[in-house]
Amino acid sequence: MRHRVKRHRLGRYGSHRKSLLRNLSREIVEHGAVVTTTAKAKAVKIFMDKLMAKAVEAVTTDDRAKSVHLRRQINAVLGDRRLTNKLVDEIAKRYVGRKSGFVRVLRLGYRRGDAAEMSLVQLVEASGEQS
Repeated sequence: MRHRVKRHRLGRYGSHRKSLLRNLSREIVEHGAVVTTTAKAKAVKIFMDKLMAKAVEAVTTDDRAKSVHLRRQINAVLGDRRLTNKLVDEIAKRYVGRKSGFVRVLRLGYRRGDAAEMSLVQLVEASGEQS
């Protein structure tokens, strides 16, 4: 039975899964979207929402030490100061009024080679943006 099991395992061992989610998150921060399989998309949505919540909190807090601490936690995941600064200074400022739901998964269809279901993972438009 799968009682209290909340993690998407994705058929990988722990460090490989962690690396996969970090790489997909880096792509979303850098490019705004990524095309991947639906199973990976669902897993990275949860991972990225938690990261974005930290970034929004880093922007909104008045405590400088807390903001630095949150930036360091984000940088530990992304592994690149440039991407951390982009996430906190540019992307998170658009989502200040939002508590969750920063990432959406749009299903695209099936991959030709192996018929795996593919999805587009992207950041949702902030309330102030125009399409």
